Amino acid sequence: MADDRPVPLDEYPVHQVPLSMKHVATGDRNAYDRCIFHVLDHEGRALLIVGLGVYPNVGVIDAYATLRTGDTLHAVRASDALGDDRMHLAVGPLRIEVEDPLHRLRLRCDDNSLSYDLTWAAEFPALWEPHHVQYRGDRLTLEGRRFVQAGGVEGVIRAGDEEFRVTADGWTGTRDRSWGVRPIPGEEGGRLAGDHPTEGFHWIWCPVRFEDRFLMVIVQEDADGHRTLNEATVVRPGHRDRQLGWPQAEITYHSGTRHPERALIHLGDARKPQELEVEIMTSSPLAIGAGYPPADDWQHGTWRGREWLDRRTYDLTRPAPLAAYGVTDHAARFRLDGQVGHGIFEHGSFGRHDPSGFTGFDSVAP
Repeated sequence: MADDRPVPLDEYPVHQVPLSMKHVATGDRNAYDRCIFHVLDHEGRALLIVGLGVYPNVGVIDAYATLRTGDTLHAVRASDALGDDRMHLAVGPLRIEVEDPLHRLRLRCDDNSLSYDLTWAAEFPALWEPHHVQYRGDRLTLEGRRFVQAGGVEGVIRAGDEEFRVTADGWTGTRDRSWGVRPIPGEEGGRLAGDHPTEGFHWIWCPVRFEDRFLMVIVQEDADGHRTLNEATVVRPGHRDRQLGWPQAEITYHSGTRHPERALIHLGDARKPQELEVEIMTSSPLAIGAGYPPADDWQHGTWRGREWLDRRTYDLTRPAPLAAYGVTDHAARFRLDGQVGHGIFEHGSFGRHDPSGFTGFDSVAP
């Protein structure tokens, strides 16, 4: 019999449905609640990606950290049974402490292969992303509520014999917080998957921190270029958020790949067109180490037993075919209105995408 005693979070007036906070309002096995942080230095020497997620209907909590330095990717991943205290954001050596909600968080990992102790401090208000919904046929497969935020980071990162002193003036931190329903491994797609195969997917997710503003750009398109997600918004403290219309990206790819070298994103309306220049500094495919599909060594939400801990070191000079069919996070330098900013150019393009000239899954840039 299930243990239905109250959990610590039930003490707070945060209930949305007449259930204990131990439960979510849906029985969908794919229910999730998670976060991701990006910490990057302004010279492209290092990109740290940290995430933690809970999957209430499969009873799993997991977390990961990856650090790219040069051509090496260090990764630590941990998974365990989900407990009752949802305010304890820790699994294995990985921990996130909410010191001041929406303002200050502490990121920690105490592992011999990769360790860090960082304080993330918001410099701009959190921004809601567009409501994210995807269907396969008539079935809702993804529905997420998300916000994004940028700030400064201070502390230290260590991996192998390298140590990075992280300062707010030389490093940038962005974060994304999301919850809802999102596919996790272990479910057969059935007839709907067969009747509605994925023809193509094109994605840009781009949070950028400038000295006086925060910019968020999101584009999701189907194979024929039909746009299903769209965002271009500037946030300035003390000002109303400003929408910048329908972003259009020109991406220059490495020949023979879909790996971007640089990009130009057209923003603004007819009265004041703007151009966001994107210079890629270093890259981390999320299918390598971070547990995003189509990773073949571990994916989020999968049960690996109690107190599972895994450490990997990847040589990014070696071919990684699966990475071409997932999303890659690129630490990037941006230019807009004469200002230089830093952030993430997250990009994924696989299958057919007519606007880019890609005709199928084996199609690449000339």
